[in-house]
Amino acid sequence: MLRLLLKTHTNSSPPPGLTPLALAACLALAGPGSAWAQGQSQVGTEVRQIARPAAKTLSRTEADRNQPVLLDAASLSSRLDQETRAEGGAVLRRGDLTLKADSLSYHQATDLATAKGAVSIERDGNRFTGPELRLFVQRFEGQFLNPSYFFASNGAGGKAQQVDFIDEYRSSALAGTYSSCRADDPDRAPAWELSTRSIRLDFETNEGVADGAVVRFYGVPILAAPRLSFPLGDGRKSGWLPPKFNLDSRSGVEFGVPYYWNIAPQRDATLTPKIITRRGLGLDSEFRYLEPGYQGQVSLDVLPNDRITGHTRWAWGLSQSGTAAMDWRYQINAERVSDDIYWKDFPHGITSLTPRLLATDLGASRTWTPAVGELRLYGRLQQWQVLQDLDPAARIDTPYQRSPQLGARWSAERLPRGFDAGLSLEYNRFDLPRNAAPLPLPTGTRVHALGHLGWTLGDTGWWLKPRMSFNAASYQLDQSMADGRRSASRVVPTFSIDQGWLFERKTEYFGRALLQTLEPRLFYVRTPFRDQLGLPNFDAAAKDFNFDSIYTDNSFSGVDRVSDAHQLTLGVSSRLTSLRDGSELLRLGVVQRVLFRDQRITPEGTPNTQKLSDLLLLGSAHLSPQWWADGAIQYNSDLNRTVRSVMSLRYSPGPFRTINATYRLARGQSEQAELGWQWPLSGPAAGNNAESAVRKATGGSSCSGSWYSVGRVLYSMQDRRITDSLVGFEYDAGCWIGRVVVERRSTGRAEANTRWMFQLELVGLGRLGNNPLNVLRDNIPGYRLLREDRAALTDASYD
Repeated sequence: MLRLLLKTHTNSSPPPGLTPLALAACLALAGPGSAWAQGQSQVGTEVRQIARPAAKTLSRTEADRNQPVLLDAASLSSRLDQETRAEGGAVLRRGDLTLKADSLSYHQATDLATAKGAVSIERDGNRFTGPELRLFVQRFEGQFLNPSYFFASNGAGGKAQQVDFIDEYRSSALAGTYSSCRADDPDRAPAWELSTRSIRLDFETNEGVADGAVVRFYGVPILAAPRLSFPLGDGRKSGWLPPKFNLDSRSGVEFGVPYYWNIAPQRDATLTPKIITRRGLGLDSEFRYLEPGYQGQVSLDVLPNDRITGHTRWAWGLSQSGTAAMDWRYQINAERVSDDIYWKDFPHGITSLTPRLLATDLGASRTWTPAVGELRLYGRLQQWQVLQDLDPAARIDTPYQRSPQLGARWSAERLPRGFDAGLSLEYNRFDLPRNAAPLPLPTGTRVHALGHLGWTLGDTGWWLKPRMSFNAASYQLDQSMADGRRSASRVVPTFSIDQGWLFERKTEYFGRALLQTLEPRLFYVRTPFRDQLGLPNFDAAAKDFNFDSIYTDNSFSGVDRVSDAHQLTLGVSSRLTSLRDGSELLRLGVVQRVLFRDQRITPEGTPNTQKLSDLLLLGSAHLSPQWWADGAIQYNSDLNRTVRSVMSLRYSPGPFRTINATYRLARGQSEQAELGWQWPLSGPAAGNNAESAVRKATGGSSCSGSWYSVGRVLYSMQDRRITDSLVGFEYDAGCWIGRVVVERRSTGRAEANTRWMFQLELVGLGRLGNNPLNVLRDNIPGYRLLREDRAALTDASYD
């Protein structure tokens, strides 16, 4: 093997990376939609980042410009400062660029390299191969005939008839293809393939233009565009996004094609014309902005003439946050719909977690840090749109509106000698929404003050926290109370002591070194009785009785109710943690409350004469990597039975294998069983054959991938029916993934909406159809996305 070092002297700047490799961006983005890959490296993503534009550097450093050219070959012949010929395994290297060929000639004066026979260019794991190449090395100008290419970033590649490198920023390709599938038979097309008649790339303007783009799936064209433009790299570009469709039992088929409008680096919009088979034509729109002092988004969905209801249907939403004068911060969140049954007809069109209770919430606050503690001023305006049902039995109670809420809060958590203190003052005006349930509820104003002074003593193994607090409120009502008054006030003081210990010892179970703890805790509360029966209740609600709330000094959340108390809570818990990695293997706990006198103000509205509260038991175990168990039980000794319980079991022996079972009981109210899962049914994943799974991940054209079942079923034992269900199948062929999911959700006592979701994911290109991934993640604990990073997989040949 002979080696020759040639020093180059040109000052021209080479391209930003190997310009032919820009074809990866071109073909990966040149799908049937000019705005694919907004802010991402894949086509069809629904996440498009808006941000202030960053500086773009296209040239390399001076040191890189003067890199020498190194030639290796079995035979070398050279004329000084003119031409060098390399035969037999010729290799030309310059920096991180490697050019290989059977024969190669390099003209030093013109910087022209001519390569023939098994030509390949490699850089950063990306590879181009072909029969013949002419290339001016430093300025990257030339022509590559019939190249094949492979991109390490996503394990995809393709072919082209010809690639022309015009200069360091511009290039073009004829008859290019792109796919992440490897054909089992060289004479057969891969499972899916993107083809274009021609592509032109311009890195100065960050734009590419493709003519005649077609996506074929098993030879069948599924998407096409005569001409499209797209961004090169991570930029955003206006244009059409992949189509979306939805299918449910109330509206039929909904089909829409989004158009992405890149207004400015900090502003964009998406407009989606759509057609719903049973209802008519509509338009969904979203506008996003990111300005120096504020940011947010606005959405508006309109169905001008719903053929079923005979009137216009709409929904709009606004979310904005920012800063105003004098360092005030504000936030606006609002959502409204046209009618009460919108949540039934268009469940995917409402973003609120409470689809029948839509908020308009405006808030502002400012924080100061005086010499002691922190001071915060705030204001809020909260309104509700309540979506009531025509069935009186299905109507919902509505919360009060705050119009407005004004307050000041001072807190000091670290005063000298372990003291802490806080004081909160607040004014509220409470009224009811327009279509509130017809109940005789009072409205009016409330001024309240909450304060506390605490003291913390202790060390690493114990603590003692005495605390004094008060709750004071004054009311001015629009209606008369039972005794004829329209104003009232009260002050309720509270004293509490929280005492706890932490004991530890090292031990060994199951052949593992463990740390075992014993954690006793006492919590005493003394609150005198203050009559609150005739006072309004604007925001107080019963706390859930659990391991957290039992260690609090009030059985109510909110301000308007304070439970009287002379009680002691006794609890103990124990944990086993691994000394090797700190993971918790086992937790057990028991806690109970002792009343020293009857409690007259209770969430139930009747005095509590039970000296011993219900016993709470808690347990969780993770004794093996595959099994998890959790449980909580509320046991009533007077009834000698369990009144509430939650038991769950999870089995997950490996990736994409999880089964969750949960049982919930609230005696006299509900009893439910829930089952959720993700599990392979057949194929390489079902056999857990890692080598086969990696082999399939490189792609293939035959239907020999892995089938998965996913689902969640919620069964009401009290009603003896399935209330909500989600069942689907996923097929992973390595280079493409198919999903079919059916969701059935109750919308009333005798009503339900069934929704079908279909998605085809072409790995390395994008996802087409209705996206069920968020639904699967939200409903199936432990669900994992089938798509994995293909960059680390074997670089399958596309020759």
